[in-house]
Amino acid sequence: MSSAHGGYYVPHTSYWPMVGCAGVMALVAGFAAFLVGAGWGLPLSLAGVVIIILMMIGWFGDVIREKRQGLYNDQMERSFRWGMIWFIFSEVMFFGAFFGALFYARVFSIPWLGGDDPATSQFIWDSVVLSWPTAGPGFLDLDFQVMGAWGLPALNTAILLTSGVTLTIAHHAIKEDHHQRVVWGLVATILLGTLFLGIQMYEYVHAYQDLNLRLDTGIYGSTFFMLTGFHGLHVFIGALMLAVMLVRVLKRHFSADDHFGFEAAAWYWHFVDVVWLLLFIFVYVL
Repeated sequence: MSSAHGGYYVPHTSYWPMVGCAGVMALVAGFAAFLVGAGWGLPLSLAGVVIIILMMIGWFGDVIREKRQGLYNDQMERSFRWGMIWFIFSEVMFFGAFFGALFYARVFSIPWLGGDDPATSQFIWDSVVLSWPTAGPGFLDLDFQVMGAWGLPALNTAILLTSGVTLTIAHHAIKEDHHQRVVWGLVATILLGTLFLGIQMYEYVHAYQDLNLRLDTGIYGSTFFMLTGFHGLHVFIGALMLAVMLVRVLKRHFSADDHFGFEAAAWYWHFVDVVWLLLFIFVYVL
């Protein structure tokens, strides 16, 4: 029933959730296999990424078409808002797990294994002296360097914070129905996000080639790359979302009073900004 009759729109039967589940399963299974050295892991993981992208294009396309047809009412708008809030909350829990692993290693595991409590350490890992950053007791002979905070990471922090400013400018512009300013604000934000990813890729190459810092470099390497890598993935997803919003802005899909699609993408981007600030402080600085 459409909003013209005052009802709550019930979408047609959709196969996109099943496609999305298949893509996520392939991505996770392939990535796990890749980490343990299976040759088929990377192709399966990439296939999962392709499936997820196709699912997003198809599913989000259906939602945009239904919105443009006037099938949604105020209740649907509230559902979208709560759906985005819960989605971002799930992302908070996702990153919370990795930050929790980092804090557990630094605050509990390393002191236990490193001799802060002799009565305990002699039974766990005798005569080992550890302090953060470390790869752990199993990598004492591994020669690696940590990634400094005040070079490329600090530059990337400035870039990402600036992107938050340009997106806020675009958000205010859409409320004022200033079309040109919205376009340029979105373009600037997408370009800054792309620059951030480019610098992060260069940083990874530097870490692998010059610092001997890799994903398998013990607890420091694994937490460093898992946190920064998944954050980079979220920057990429956020940039894609903003690119879609840019296309919709150019097609005049939004108005000053009706632009939640844009607003949801902005929420996500600001969440990514906050995660990076925490990551910069607790992974690079401290």
